[in-house]
Amino acid sequence: MKNIIVSVLIALSIVSSVNASQKSGCELAQTGAVEVSWIGYKTDKKVGVGGVFDSVAYTPAAKGGENFRSILVGSSVVIDTSSVNSKNEGRDEKLAKFFFGMMGDKNINAKIVDIQADKKVKDAPRTGLVSVEVEMNGVKKVVPMAYSFSNDVFEAKGVIDILDFSAGKALSSINKACFDLHEGKTWSEAGIGFKTKIEAILCKVEPLK
Repeated sequence: MKNIIVSVLIALSIVSSVNASQKSGCELAQTGAVEVSWIGYKTDKKVGVGGVFDSVAYTPAAKGGENFRSILVGSSVVIDTSSVNSKNEGRDEKLAKFFFGMMGDKNINAKIVDIQADKKVKDAPRTGLVSVEVEMNGVKKVVPMAYSFSNDVFEAKGVIDILDFSAGKALSSINKACFDLHEGKTWSEAGIGFKTKIEAILCKVEPLK
């Protein structure tokens, strides 16, 4: 009986050593640039006009990690608003001059300060909420943005009010410059978003040598 107990203890010890030496799970790696998008609204019908910024300087918190929090929280961007691109040159010139040009700083700074994941759903995109501190026109606001992750693409979308950033002067300016096209109505509400590529790399399992 004593020999049996000793044998069992030795077997458990070996199994424990093997498990301790193995690596499991996955490693997330940021492999792409960050695309920042926006959408503004005009006319009483709230017609949307969207685009991106061509010049976005991105500083990642980490290029790799075990979860979204470890690689995204602390990441930041500096957006050059003069690079606004709606695929309409005339419109972009007006936005750069009569909207962003009326603000105290030509750059928009943003930083991810928190991220909370929703409960996992089998065979469905990962979702959750990412909190982004946005600094525009000298004013900082934390903006909640809903995110989804599918096919290696992390994408987040949120809504801001231009007036929350003390940008009433800029809003009035662009409304005046585009009065006829906007039919006298430029909304203070605007959509913002960003997306980047994140790959999940399976870790190798190495047996005890």
